[in-house]
Amino acid sequence: MEKLRFGKTELAVSRIALGGIPIMRVSKAEAVKVVREAIGLGINFIDTAHVYADSEEKIGEGLRGLRREDFVISSKSPANDKKAFNEHLDLSLKRLGLDYIDIYHLHNIGSEARRDAVLAPGGAFEGLQEAVKAGKIRFPAFSSHSLPIALELMKSGLFSVVQFPFNYIDHDAEKEAIPLAKKLDLGFIAMKPMGGGLLDNAGLSFRYLLQYDSIIPDPGIEKIEELEEIAGIVEKKPPLTAKDREEIEKLRAEFGPSWCHRCDYCQPCPQGIPISAVLGARSNAKRFDPALSLSMIGPAIAKARECLDCRDCMKRCPYHLEIPKLLGESIAFWDNLHSKAG
Repeated sequence: MEKLRFGKTELAVSRIALGGIPIMRVSKAEAVKVVREAIGLGINFIDTAHVYADSEEKIGEGLRGLRREDFVISSKSPANDKKAFNEHLDLSLKRLGLDYIDIYHLHNIGSEARRDAVLAPGGAFEGLQEAVKAGKIRFPAFSSHSLPIALELMKSGLFSVVQFPFNYIDHDAEKEAIPLAKKLDLGFIAMKPMGGGLLDNAGLSFRYLLQYDSIIPDPGIEKIEELEEIAGIVEKKPPLTAKDREEIEKLRAEFGPSWCHRCDYCQPCPQGIPISAVLGARSNAKRFDPALSLSMIGPAIAKARECLDCRDCMKRCPYHLEIPKLLGESIAFWDNLHSKAG
């Protein structure tokens, strides 16, 4: 697979990375197969995080026995302070079975309060700097879902890599963040290239993303067939057609501005409502047989009816969605779907 220079890091990374969230759902044996198949297909860049359950352990097992210089690992810590950051980093190294991690992010800096906390004396950034000097990390990075915060941190000169959502629906990065990363020679990881699983047309998603030669998408993959499909698209580099552009505009209009990105940062809900599942009711109904869709959505909708409108979820949502209102809309959609099904 084609390798690209990854900004000022000078790392040569594959045109796509392997995202480490979905392999939390599969067995270690299945996860190891996915990791090794990715390496076999020429994907040398793998992205995970301290908070992705056993993802780091599974990836570490999949990479065992390979030459360290043959792959690039990116991971993350959600810590605010240096002590917690150091604990997260040491655990990441242990889980992955590595002496150093190539790229390590301060994870999900999405508010001014969190930015101030990580950058304060004794904050997580201080731990990141010290880890770079100690050789535990090669390049400092951050991830964010907030465009203003991301642009500010990119301009700070403190980081070599940025990770930000980018796909044909969630395209805020297109006008400012991607050009700025290119200008500043920062590596740019495009998280959620398929909308966190919301976008189901891999061909359309990657034809769109491959227009941008300075970004590395990191699709989350748990199945060999998914990996082979996406790798095949990337290898062939099919152009985005006029018909594709029409479809993208149609889908953007359908989704509108208030769509759930399935990041689940709104959780935990005090009532146990699976918020992203409820807000994905329309997408679920489009992709599955009506009877199957109703059986899948029903339990989540039942929990959604217990919403107390406490708005704790809204405080945590990086996209500032009016979640209780959207839950109500999903419930109304499901009721209508249920009545039509009889």
